[in-house]
Amino acid sequence: MNAKPILEDKIAEAEFDGGDDPVVATLGKDLAWDTADNLSEELHGAELIKAYVKRLPNAPGVYRMFNADGDVLYVGKAASLKKRVTNYAQGRGHSNRITKMITLTAAMEFVTTRTETEALLLEANLIKRLRPRFNVLMRDDKSFPYILITGDHEAPGIFKHRGAQTKKGDYFGPFASASAVGRTINSLQRAFLLRTCTDSVYESRTRPCLLYQIKRCSGPCTGEISTEGYGELVREAKAFLSGRSQAVQADMSKSMQAAAEDLDFERAAIYRDRISALTAVQSHQGINPQTVEEADVFAIQQQGGMTCIQVFFFRTGQNWGNRAYFPKADTALEPEDVLGAFISQFYDNKPVPRLILTSETLPESDLLAEALSLKAPRKVTVTRPQRGERRDLVDHALANAKEALGRRLAETSSQAKLMAGMAEALQLSRVPRRVEVYDNSHIMGTNAVGAMVVAGPEGFAKNQYRKFNIKSETATPGDDFAMMREVMERRFSRLVKEEGIPDREAVNGDDEADPVSDALPAWPDLLLIDGGLGQINAVMTILKDLGVDKAVDVVGVAKGVDRDAGRERFFIPGKADFTLPPRDPVLYFIQRLRDEAHRFAIGSHRARRKKEMVKNPLDEVGGIGPARKRALLHHFGTAKGVARAALDDLEKVDGISEAMARQIYDHFRQSQ
Repeated sequence: MNAKPILEDKIAEAEFDGGDDPVVATLGKDLAWDTADNLSEELHGAELIKAYVKRLPNAPGVYRMFNADGDVLYVGKAASLKKRVTNYAQGRGHSNRITKMITLTAAMEFVTTRTETEALLLEANLIKRLRPRFNVLMRDDKSFPYILITGDHEAPGIFKHRGAQTKKGDYFGPFASASAVGRTINSLQRAFLLRTCTDSVYESRTRPCLLYQIKRCSGPCTGEISTEGYGELVREAKAFLSGRSQAVQADMSKSMQAAAEDLDFERAAIYRDRISALTAVQSHQGINPQTVEEADVFAIQQQGGMTCIQVFFFRTGQNWGNRAYFPKADTALEPEDVLGAFISQFYDNKPVPRLILTSETLPESDLLAEALSLKAPRKVTVTRPQRGERRDLVDHALANAKEALGRRLAETSSQAKLMAGMAEALQLSRVPRRVEVYDNSHIMGTNAVGAMVVAGPEGFAKNQYRKFNIKSETATPGDDFAMMREVMERRFSRLVKEEGIPDREAVNGDDEADPVSDALPAWPDLLLIDGGLGQINAVMTILKDLGVDKAVDVVGVAKGVDRDAGRERFFIPGKADFTLPPRDPVLYFIQRLRDEAHRFAIGSHRARRKKEMVKNPLDEVGGIGPARKRALLHHFGTAKGVARAALDDLEKVDGISEAMARQIYDHFRQSQ
């Protein structure tokens, strides 16, 4: 098979760029992928790879392997492309995972780099962007939050910040989670009394707010503290976050003692409360190492076909939280291989510390350290400590990884049992891997929204949720059946177009699970509809029209008598309706699925309704941006004033040309 035409389209869609990484972006300027156009159309698998080997140089680089559909199977790097690819071409001594990957390979691409370090950086970037099926993949790629003390105001505020650090000020982090930042800011408010209000709120205050009354703010907005006094609080907060917590606390203790000796017990009580708040921050941080100033600690644990990597963040000698990751990795891979691949991806868009401690000896630790030093840019050390405090930090992270993996395995086991129980209770053809739950939300037919939530073997898959703004102009407002028909038609017509109609008989007969892919399938196995027989009939009408009524199981969940939870009735096309025992775990599970769909639908409806409530009629006029809208509102006071304005008056507004004035005038006259 010749995959070249398909590959040209795929590569055009995913051409390399360095993203936000200046080092990788510079590296990507001169890349030229080689696809070997003259290979035979009949070659595939190991034979195809052998044909590629003849053209490859003994140089470092990156290679990509594609299947017949042009999807990327694997991205790898090599010190010598020729030697590495030759290993694949031998066709023996491989794990089941590699053997399957070789069998599926229909085309390859190669790019040479100047050094193996550059190849490692490029490989990590491509893996994160392309998410190949056979690579170790991070599941969570959100940026880390920071604490920001602003530097563009006379009274700097303290805020949680995530994203590009473009605002002027001092950034402290990263923290493991938003909750860790929230707890720290909450305690720092009590310790340093810094404001957390926006600049606009600060400027509009005429008297101290509630935070001042409960001793969470020093009240700089209304002059309750002098500019010099507030500046001292800011300097103390920066010193604490910079690692000088003991010195700050010692100074506070001296001030408290001096106030007490002067019989100023009220001021002494203030220092006492601030010291107590600092102690609370340190207790939240748990371990605060004495010999490690800046480091990230990685510990890996594998069990039951799953992998957990626990990451601890230490900055300025303080523990700024930890997070558990569950990367997708083949069970045949050794822990050190998984951990090495994970770390190279982890720092693709994150700041690199000076020291990285690992629970395993990485096979290419020196190469990884060199690559991360290039990104930092400063010397980065990657090591597995053997003794002392650093070893204690790794052991602590490893214990947390074991606990987190144990919890995940227990949750996954329970979810699998519930899925199997649901298949039996609802008489499904097989245990579902993807369940889609649908619900509608509206008020008297206005701002109608359809919602779809997705659940799989590991629980709710929130990145798969979808909302549907109901667009039909012919349906009667408030017609739930018409809304559901529109949602089903939009969802499945697009699914058929993108994925085709699955062969249900072939799928049911395939008992061999893919050992390297635990991603949710595109097609659902089960549709749960919040409604009774009428809703089911509306859904089945659309599915039959699209020819997919045999591809999925459909079950309606109607609220019980008096809408009591526990008395729901279930409707399955072609079968008599029924109920489940009130205390059946499967019933509780289905209720949880339905309630999640209800929550998501109501949230989406409220967001749409809120947007409509604050919608400005000027937004509907083409060519009116924020600047022109401000100018019009400043001149006429309200949008209604703009709508009533004469053409001559519109032309007098700064920034409104004669043509734009005519457009605004005509727009409101036509609408009237």
